[in-house]
Amino acid sequence: MIDKDAPIVLETKGMTKRFPGVLANDHVDLKLYKGEILALLGENGAGKSTLMNMIYGLYHPDEGEIWIKGQNVRLNDPGDAISRGIGMVHQHFQLVPVMTVAENVMLGAEITRGIHLDQRTAVKKVRELSQQYGLEVDPTAVIEDLPVGTQQRVEIIKALYRNADILILDEPTAVLTPQEANELFRIMRDLTAQGVSIIFITHKLKEVLAVADRVGVLRGGQYVGTADPQTATEASLAELMVGRKVILQVDKSKAHPGDVVLRVEDLVVEDDRGQIAVEKLSLEVRAGEILGVAGVQGNGQREFVEALTGLRPVVSGKVAIAGQDVTNAAPRTVTELGVAHIPEDREKHGLVMSYTLADNMVLNRYYQKPYANGIILNQDRIDRDGVALVEKYDVRTPSVYTPASSLSGGNKQKVIVAREFSRETKLLIANQPTRGIDVGSIEFIHNQIVDQRDSGVAVLVVSAELDEVLGLADRVAVMFDGRIVKILPIAEATRERVGLLMAGSDA
Repeated sequence: MIDKDAPIVLETKGMTKRFPGVLANDHVDLKLYKGEILALLGENGAGKSTLMNMIYGLYHPDEGEIWIKGQNVRLNDPGDAISRGIGMVHQHFQLVPVMTVAENVMLGAEITRGIHLDQRTAVKKVRELSQQYGLEVDPTAVIEDLPVGTQQRVEIIKALYRNADILILDEPTAVLTPQEANELFRIMRDLTAQGVSIIFITHKLKEVLAVADRVGVLRGGQYVGTADPQTATEASLAELMVGRKVILQVDKSKAHPGDVVLRVEDLVVEDDRGQIAVEKLSLEVRAGEILGVAGVQGNGQREFVEALTGLRPVVSGKVAIAGQDVTNAAPRTVTELGVAHIPEDREKHGLVMSYTLADNMVLNRYYQKPYANGIILNQDRIDRDGVALVEKYDVRTPSVYTPASSLSGGNKQKVIVAREFSRETKLLIANQPTRGIDVGSIEFIHNQIVDQRDSGVAVLVVSAELDEVLGLADRVAVMFDGRIVKILPIAEATRERVGLLMAGSDA
């Protein structure tokens, strides 16, 4: 619990930021007290990232003031923010894989002895910081050899190394197992006990209630309220975020599986470095069921899905869809067999960033009627259907003529979901379908996935969010180190058991 007499270390007054057609932040007042964990919640497009980017010096406010430790400051760039004690741990780690922990930590703040790097001093300082704050890590270890939970500790040490006492953690548990997330919460509490203040951005309401001292909520670019996690519930926080009641549990009836739609036999796939990422993997998905693949990110899930959808070559093994061999088939062949695909990397494989939303909505069928007649596009029909899908899937955009690059991450995801769910399919392959999506949109997308199952579609959901897998799946396949280590009926897939299997334990 935060001391009510604690000093304010960070305050924003009337922070306002406009982009073409969008008021991202509308006179936001925010306070952060010394030694507290402030959870910041909000829907996609609510303005969380914009506000944090202004606090970190990446954007400049159109109006408003930032006060740090009682001083009104102007932050021209992240260097200014760092010099004033602000550190930011991004959702996607900013680490060089082939360098050691100490080398990554000192990068940009190098200690030199003459013309040489003083790595010995850096190693000593990293070791001291890791011991002081309970962040166990070997300073001489190479980053690519470390599990993601340890890599995240390195990011936190990197900020502390630069004397940060205000930390912004952006979706810090996105790639962690439940056990690693609990360990992160312990570290966060240890940090605040030593006077560090933390802004914790997340979509996971359970985590907010578990670790936060206060909860701030943004909606539509405005700061709409503060909640006390001691008295709040997941439902009350969701309602404050979205402005309406949200059903947080997936509402689905018992599955009635039919024929096998997807059959994978002894699949072997390599990663980008030519190393085996998927090894002798076999599974089946039937019509009318959801098979959820649970696993910590980086255990071969991406390579597995890309091999199924024709985006990555198969070394050996077989993939069959509706009885047809599609091993190493082209993506268009897979799509035309009735496969819908929500890719993990929405910008690389899901959208053409310079295209309008309307054109992105038809990327996989623009050459078919009614969108084309031979080589002539029917742009009016493309635009008209785009308008309907933007409305149905609540994509927050000024218009369907807006380029995809201008949307927030969550709204980009909605465009992909709208496109893939709006055509007839036999198999839906959804890789991280709600990553970066707010609770209201998660509810909608989950209901759409269940509707697909109930209409007889075979559904394969791959997610690093264990709660998502357990909420959606009829069976759970746990993936570790490129293999399926166990497939469990949902009745046997407890959070604890699946979490241990995800970490490589034989549960």
